Amino acid sequence: MAATPHDSQETDGHGKVRIDKWLWAARFYKTRALAADAIEGGKIEVNGERSKRSKLVQAGDRIRIRIGPYDHLVAVLGVSGKRGSATIASALFAEDAESRKAREAMALHVRAMHAGNSYETGRPSKKDRRDIERVRGRSG
Repeated sequence: MAATPHDSQETDGHGKVRIDKWLWAARFYKTRALAADAIEGGKIEVNGERSKRSKLVQAGDRIRIRIGPYDHLVAVLGVSGKRGSATIASALFAEDAESRKAREAMALHVRAMHAGNSYETGRPSKKDRRDIERVRGRSG
């Protein structure tokens, strides 16, 4: 059976693939549309420059990806335009140690910020509200 132009192509033949396809294949985004929106929104930088979704990436490129409060700085190790398992996707990039440490620190910070906002117990009682007012420095 001969290959058709509509078959999924992993690369362009020179070891390059579009950035939106690569982000999707590396599992940073669930859909190519989300990856394209992030690129258009300026959340993706390739080799220190803002890119368009048609930008071709190759092994050795450095990509900065901002997802929410987290900042990933990765080096492209391989290219693929085809989405595979998580183990295959993790082989496509290597994250910098500094980037990983910064992300872990941010995750701790975000968790700590939300630790005091427990809504599991429901509405505060009258005593709880008085304690909250006392902590905030207001007299009641």
